Amino acid sequence: MTSPKQKSKSSRLSRRPRPRRGSTSRASLPRRVALAKVKDDLSRYLRLAESGEVVITRHGRAAGVLIGFGSEEDWFDYRLEHHPEFRRRIQKARADIAAGRGIRLEDIPR
Repeated sequence: MTSPKQKSKSSRLSRRPRPRRGSTSRASLPRRVALAKVKDDLSRYLRLAESGEVVITRHGRAAGVLIGFGSEEDWFDYRLEHHPEFRRRIQKARADIAAGRGIRLEDIPR
């Protein structure tokens, strides 16, 4: 005698949606790779990281992110965007513009 088929214990809402055929949304998700695989072939994953982030997992949980750069300019842009002083100056400039203290580009003498 066979046992009756058991229902799934996970709810439908907790399951990850499957991408539809031809869907491009999957490309935007970062690739997840186990730390052991990254250690075995780091150069391969650095190349993959040039086109998108690679999430490194340890025991199935996110432990870090590998970000690749296609050129020296990409590396410079990343450093600039994440530099705390640069970010502070951008926030101050945006606040000044919102408060009406900005100067229009057309008003700057050549």
